Amino acid sequence: MRSDDLFKQAIPEAAEIIRDKNLSGQVAFALADVSSGAWLESQDELAGMPPASVTKAVTALYALETLGPEHRFETRLAATGGIKEGEIQGDLILIGGNDPTLDTDALAQMAADLKAAGVIGVKGGLKVFQGSLPVMTHIDPAQPDHVGYNPAVSGIALNYNRVHFEWRRASGKYAITMDGRSKKHRPDVRFAAMRIEDRSAPVYTYSDLAGRDQWTVAKGALGGGGARWLPVRKPASYAGEVFSTLAGAHGIRLGSPEVIDTLPPHEVLVRHASQNLRLLLRDMLKWSTNLTAEMVGLASSKKRLGAVTDLRMSANAMNLWAKSALGMQAPALVDHSGLGDDSRLTAADMARALLKANDAGFRSILKSFGFRDARGKPVKDQKIMVDAKTGTLNFVSSLAGYITAQDGREMVFAIFAADMDERSKISREERESPTGGKAWNKRAKRVQQGLIERWDALYGRAKT
Repeated sequence: MRSDDLFKQAIPEAAEIIRDKNLSGQVAFALADVSSGAWLESQDELAGMPPASVTKAVTALYALETLGPEHRFETRLAATGGIKEGEIQGDLILIGGNDPTLDTDALAQMAADLKAAGVIGVKGGLKVFQGSLPVMTHIDPAQPDHVGYNPAVSGIALNYNRVHFEWRRASGKYAITMDGRSKKHRPDVRFAAMRIEDRSAPVYTYSDLAGRDQWTVAKGALGGGGARWLPVRKPASYAGEVFSTLAGAHGIRLGSPEVIDTLPPHEVLVRHASQNLRLLLRDMLKWSTNLTAEMVGLASSKKRLGAVTDLRMSANAMNLWAKSALGMQAPALVDHSGLGDDSRLTAADMARALLKANDAGFRSILKSFGFRDARGKPVKDQKIMVDAKTGTLNFVSSLAGYITAQDGREMVFAIFAADMDERSKISREERESPTGGKAWNKRAKRVQQGLIERWDALYGRAKT
């Protein structure tokens, strides 16, 4: 007679899956049943591992509880000195309201709304206030200067604090543009400038020159033409300059913006609200936008603490909240996006958090995780449903979320993989694309899929 458990003998062990995919470094994971909360399988589940962008799942839960799912961030235009015959007697102030999704099209609508409100001129100047959140030139200073996922952070952001750089070669010469484009508008900017230099490396350099973002690019790297988004280090100047251009199109002449540290008494004339927080976070989890995570996390900590000075202070507030609200035992996050090298989470803590969050419908704003076949092509008839947050750094790959097995059983899981020895060898300049990094991350994703398939077969597939 064959045992009912005979089928289990054909299921590969976790160690076999990791060895078969030739994944170096450490792999930690934890799996639990949603209904009972019982732990089903784990490995190194108490080891502190770099969570990468899985951190954003914790940030989303933190923000939802602190600010509420219907919260909207509001950017405002305000006047000082009153209005007489359509002319603002003092200054016009662009007030950042912590909205990470503000774009050029939204500023264009605010300029149109200002004109519709009867404003035809401003006696004073254009001021920009970004001090509702701490002002930082980078999320993580250890990253290369030119990567768009590591911009400045403040209480105002435009186009995710990225500026569009485009180049085209004709007759041996290059034409360059730097603009703040969105779907409908693409105003040129002056706060950021690019200079082509006759070299092959480094590809980009950055300096803060006379209040401008001054970039240089290696001529040898340009080719015939191309484009990329570069990070903005002066978000208030960027937003102010773009708004000044857009207001000018309505006949409201403003001139160069001035950044102010404190808000004077004012009268609000125009308001622009973001989409509600739940939708904003759904997009953040889908596209893994670092700036959204940092601004939302900082805004949440500010509401709890009254004031925050930097990302570490804010992340520590989130760590303390995660212990009390999510049952985590040892969260050690240093930011809200997972970009910082020093962040650590355990697989057990992440799985605990997901168990807690299940009752709040958190799964519905996570992205579906698709399997791939042996040739790397998407599996069209995937039987195991997975909704999860991914995380990727050089030689770091993480995945955490929910599984619905083929028999309908629901489980939560967290998988953290990292080769810290290889990661430690990468110079700052190589961090955008180090040798061997992409291949390692592909192997890590195969391990993640292999583990999920193992768990479905072992714990979630009804025997026939």
